[in-house]
Amino acid sequence: MRATVLISEYIIYIPAVIIFCRQYARLQGVTIWENTLAVAAILMQPTLILTDHGHFQYNAVMLGFVAAFLACVMHRAYALSCIFFVAALGFKQMALYYAPPVFAFLLGSCVFPSILPGRFLRIALMTAISFVVLLLPLALAPLYEQYRGAYSSKLEPSPLLTSLRLDMKAVYYPVALQLTQIVHRVFPFHRGLFEDKVANFWCALHTFHKLHHYPKELLQQASLALTGLSILPPCVAVLVAPQRTTLPLALAASAWGFFLFSFQVHEKSVLVPLMPMTLLLSGGLQPQTRSWISFANIIGAWTMYPLLKRDGVRIPYFVLTALWAWLMGVPAMTLFPSAGNQETMKERLIRFLHLSFYAFMVFWHILEAFLQPPQSKPDLWVVVNVLVGAAGFALCYLWCLWRLWVTVSQGLSRNNMLGNGQVKAKTL
Repeated sequence: MRATVLISEYIIYIPAVIIFCRQYARLQGVTIWENTLAVAAILMQPTLILTDHGHFQYNAVMLGFVAAFLACVMHRAYALSCIFFVAALGFKQMALYYAPPVFAFLLGSCVFPSILPGRFLRIALMTAISFVVLLLPLALAPLYEQYRGAYSSKLEPSPLLTSLRLDMKAVYYPVALQLTQIVHRVFPFHRGLFEDKVANFWCALHTFHKLHHYPKELLQQASLALTGLSILPPCVAVLVAPQRTTLPLALAASAWGFFLFSFQVHEKSVLVPLMPMTLLLSGGLQPQTRSWISFANIIGAWTMYPLLKRDGVRIPYFVLTALWAWLMGVPAMTLFPSAGNQETMKERLIRFLHLSFYAFMVFWHILEAFLQPPQSKPDLWVVVNVLVGAAGFALCYLWCLWRLWVTVSQGLSRNNMLGNGQVKAKTL
């Protein structure tokens, strides 16, 4: 069964990443050699390899469909892209982290700079057809069993179905039961704010202020409000300025917002913001880009260490993470800049910030390996991991927002200059 993880990567994830990188590099004017190095770095992303091959998951399939969606967007094949994104949603609901900016971008591409009703209809029709094809077998199965007289529902009605108050003897009831169970499992509000310790805002806050004393409904509302506020900036950015090259940044910022503030987050959910953020390497291997993307991936692998330790993959964790950092030539790993490279004060501060996190992660590993936590605090090292990891992820979220703002501003300025030039040419 583990071989199927590798096979699915070769069939879906790797081709999609390569095609996207070629399209994105062409739009950004990146050379073939630099793009080849970026593809190698993306495919060797340690967190994805450790999760899928060590923890045994199929996250690469969902991420591959999202990469295929992005590749279609870069080629302006918007209707075709909807098929791949619906496939990602159907394969794993974590793709919902990308859904708000995807919706905003596709809507913006139909409205700005001019209204295109034909494109809007094609996108809406292809999305609807894709969902019908995806859900039709699940809807027809209980009807077929009912037709054969073999239908016996073992599923308890979800709260959504109970609130609808449908007739349990109606012909359509098995279909409604099946579809509402899907919704019930995709949005697990019944499971509480969080289960395991994960490096997000809620677990970090729970360390100092216990949240289980509050009603579940209040926590749901607070999570919804903070998540909505965190994903609003990237959604607005790609709605009013739907530039293709900014979409990976918007997906990364939105996914970071969901990871930090949403309901029921798992450790492996960090793969969702890391994938589009790592894809930015195909737009150029500038030191600042490599520094932040390397920082996000290394701290992402570090926060998953307690989970990977339980799976018995500590040695692959150390080898893959260190090898990836060395191959990336992480700028912050060196105490001093290379000869002839004059750093600004901002770059020095970023280098110091990243070095501080790296030094603490190494120190944490030493303490975790050789020093037992006190009996009164058996989860001390995991809690420290959560606190530092949440702070690092918050910095990654802010960097994505800042980079998105700069990119969108530059694009709008460029469009204004071109528009003014065209007006002057017409006037002359």
